Amino acid sequence: MTTGYSDLVIEHFMNPRNVGTIEDADGVGTVGNPVCGDMMTFYIKVDDAGRITEVKYKTFGCGAAIAVSSITSEMALGKTLEEARAITNQLVAQELGGLPPQKMHCSNLGADALQAAIANYEERQQADEP
Repeated sequence: MTTGYSDLVIEHFMNPRNVGTIEDADGVGTVGNPVCGDMMTFYIKVDDAGRITEVKYKTFGCGAAIAVSSITSEMALGKTLEEARAITNQLVAQELGGLPPQKMHCSNLGADALQAAIANYEERQQADEP
């Protein structure tokens, strides 16, 4: 029996990285897909140089959504905000070795939640400026 998932998708589903929350996160982004019910919240910490030093997430969804969250968190960790903004839905799916067509919407959520957390961080920074 084949699942249509790459070995990397299965690995990240079975052993997800960076799961959790960051209580004093610098940025938080939540996205969801009302059609499938998947929800993701990403939390980021950013250092003074604008580099993401910590990424955590909480995901409610299918195995693909969990794998997408896990790989997206790994892709973003250690990146500058500019580099992390370049993480797209397509890059996430490619990094996982592809997703079945019916699960491609899941890859949208990982990049979107990360981008929402970055936007939230930037909004907070602007609000703190005199």
